[in-house]
Formats: sequence, structure tokens, C-alpha cells
Amino acid sequence: MNLRDLVYGLYARRVEGRLDHDQVPKHIGVILDGNRRWAKASGGTTAQGHQAGAHKIEEFLGWCAETDVEVVTLWMLSTDNLDRPEEELTPLLGIIEATVRSLVADGRWRVHHVGALDLLPARTQAVLKEAEQATHDNTGILVNVAVGYGGRQEIADAVRSLLLDHADKGTSLEEIAESVDIDLISKHLYTSGQPDPDLVIRTSGEQRLSGFMLWQSAHSEYYFCEVFWPAFRKVDFLRALRDYAARHRRYGG
Repeated sequence: MNLRDLVYGLYARRVEGRLDHDQVPKHIGVILDGNRRWAKASGGTTAQGHQAGAHKIEEFLGWCAETDVEVVTLWMLSTDNLDRPEEELTPLLGIIEATVRSLVADGRWRVHHVGALDLLPARTQAVLKEAEQATHDNTGILVNVAVGYGGRQEIADAVRSLLLDHADKGTSLEEIAESVDIDLISKHLYTSGQPDPDLVIRTSGEQRLSGFMLWQSAHSEYYFCEVFWPAFRKVDFLRALRDYAARHRRYGG
């Protein structure tokens, strides 16, 4: 271990020792940004950047398991990303599939897909479905893997699901209009039944949501970190938790 790693380790333990576990967010959403830029800066390929980002996921979940975090949502692939060139998208989907299988093999997590499943290739769909079934009875952190996810797409899908559900029941259009409220729409989101994210972390220095959990993040706290996702360290995670704990959350203003 070099001197820099030793200093970071000591600092991380100091931050962790001062962390108030009563103030830890129950649901953390993460925008895993910067894989390609990390690869470029490191002299590697785009695929190597995505692979390094994938390796960071299990490390990150391990940190979450050491706290009282109950739900983690990982934005791994947006609906916009589906328009990337095939020579980049195909390897990326393969890395995502391997990552999901690894989460299943770990045995601790409950894996749940959030996103437009029908927009994904059949093989990716099968991996995500199998992961949910295989981990359904696990008692660890609920890990939402956001693949083929877009916030606007989610809201549109929720409204479509709501309308189809009521149509099957023979509800008239007027009755549907009268019944629509925030709670009803929430029941048809990809994250139905889950708590909204308390904290949303975005790596790479970008300070925008880019459509991530638009409905659920109405009252979330945001933490923007300068480092690229593959370089995200435990001390960066602990700083995010410390920053969150120091804030006074105000709902509605």
C-alpha cells in the first residue's frame, strides 16, 4: 500500500467513525457517470471503461451494506443510450448482463429491473427476468438495476398501465379522470411500493439529473461528485452520506 492509499484509508475511517447511522438515507439512487471519460483519461477502450464501472458496483453495494441503506437504484443504461452505435452498445449490454448475473451469484441482494423491458434485446430481457426470480426471497438490499430507463418513459408507461388497468375493469373515461391522483400514478411506476430516493448521487462532475427518477426524486437531496464512476472511492461515498446527514430536509420548498 502506498502513502496516498494509507492516508485515504485513515481519512475514510475518520469520516466513517463520525457518521450518524440514524441519518443514513434509506434509498440511494446513483447515476453511474464517467466510464468513457475515465477510460479515455486512462488510455483504455470504452469497453474497458464500462467494465471498470461494472466492477465498482459490487464494491459500492458492499459499502451500502455496512450502513442502514435499504434500497439502491443504479442507472446502468438509459433509453437514450440505446441509440449508441452497435459496436459500443453490444459490448455494454454484455457487461450489464454479466454484472446482473454476478449480483445474483453474490446471494445477498434482491435484484429488480426498472426500465422499459420491451426496448431491450431478448437476451438482456431474459437475464433481468431470471435475476428477479432468483433473488426474490433474498433479504439483503433491494438493488434496482435501471437498464433501458428514462424518467419520461417511466411516467408515460405508468399512465399507460393505469389506463389499461382501469379499462380491463370497465371503468369509464370520466371515472378514470376523477380517480387519477399522485398515489395512483405512483402505484404504476417501475418502483411501485418502494420508498422514493432520499439521496441521488451523480459522479463525473455533471450537475443534472438527465431524466433520472423524475417522479420519485421530487424531494430527494442531490450530491454531485467530481470523480468518474470507476474511480469512486469509499471516502467519496462517506462524504456523500456526511453531506446528506448535515442537510435539513425541507419538503415542498
